[in-house]
Amino acid sequence: MKKYALVGTGGRAGLYIEAISGKWKDNAQLVAFCDTNQTRMKVANKLLSKAGAAPASTWKAAEFEIMLHETRPDIVIVTTMDRTHDDYIVRALHAGCDVITEKPMTIDEKRALRILDAIEETGRQVRVAFNYRYAPHHSKIRELLMNDTIGEVFSVHFEWLLNIEHGADYFRRWHREKRNSGGLLVHKSTHHFDLMNFWLGSYPERVYAEGGLRFYGKENAEKRGVSQFYPRAHGYAAAKDDPFALHMEDNEQLKELYLDAEHEDNYYRDQSVFSDGITIEDTLSVLVKYQNQVQMTYSLNAYLPWEGLNVVFNGSRGRLEMKLVEMSYVNAGGDRENEGSLESCDITVFPMFAAPYKADFSIGAGGHGGGDNAMLADLFGEPGNDPLKRAADHRAGAMSILTGIAGNISMQQQRPVQFKEFELVARLKGK
Repeated sequence: MKKYALVGTGGRAGLYIEAISGKWKDNAQLVAFCDTNQTRMKVANKLLSKAGAAPASTWKAAEFEIMLHETRPDIVIVTTMDRTHDDYIVRALHAGCDVITEKPMTIDEKRALRILDAIEETGRQVRVAFNYRYAPHHSKIRELLMNDTIGEVFSVHFEWLLNIEHGADYFRRWHREKRNSGGLLVHKSTHHFDLMNFWLGSYPERVYAEGGLRFYGKENAEKRGVSQFYPRAHGYAAAKDDPFALHMEDNEQLKELYLDAEHEDNYYRDQSVFSDGITIEDTLSVLVKYQNQVQMTYSLNAYLPWEGLNVVFNGSRGRLEMKLVEMSYVNAGGDRENEGSLESCDITVFPMFAAPYKADFSIGAGGHGGGDNAMLADLFGEPGNDPLKRAADHRAGAMSILTGIAGNISMQQQRPVQFKEFELVARLKGK
């Protein structure tokens, strides 16, 4: 049985806590929690207790090394704020632990190089939790392209829509500051850029991006005639009837994890999406050229009426299309099985000289279209041979964030960014 320590006991941590204390309790044991906030760690232990598992010891962030020394975990799970991932990953590796980290692996090249250095120095492993790879519909796209169903792929259009519940949530919490998350091109789009690398079996060569804050933020709201503002929902009358406000006191999970924990760190989970201080974009367009000469146009908009994607592949023998609608959700605000679960998904193949047909696949149950459960089985179970090679290491983590990092540089400097400009690419190419 492997021992695990988990650092960062916010909303995403519950996925791993419930898996380790539930279905995979014979394979894994949580021995320690680490966080800046004791209240949230108490909630984490409450989840263990609910599952009948023994409580884990709790350690403040400043005690991370002491925790590693005292509890001797085999693997550390990192689910903290994005900009701190590299710090905990590097220290865990040097303590002799392997690491499972939430996406994105980190938010910039400098931090990614620190992780690569630590891996080379210690020989330990880093896994990146790309649950979307494991969803049956995304795996089916990989299978169809690997089987040459539409021949050589020449171009892709990939459109991701975030709705006014889930999309708005990135503008209420720490993600709204680019210094914390790298912006949506890194925090959210790392999923999509990883899927493209996974689907195409290639990596980008050149990236050009445009983006801006067009819907959220105080200035945009003022332009639309809004005159009543508030800094956060809790305690402000102006938020009462605002459909964009998050009322944590009405949700037991959010209240326990965040509202009841504010006295320790002054972290406000319910900031107004129309307040000042937002430094990430909500409207993004990216043009990517891949090493195998595929061209991709990509867009991400965070304020739309439905959530999901449209992706199309144009090839030498036809066209492949997928339309997917996900259920709306707020992180840690409801049943975990509903987070990113599917309302509908169609995959259609359009052969060049034959009638179109629907691809046959099973819609996965649970979070992220079945991706969560399949990924957890791979992480904590006994993984067998996987011809699709869905497990993602630090290389996959690095190459997925580099597309977003290049996009951020492109927007800032108003120019195309070549992947050969990154030291990280040269370092990984030699591996």
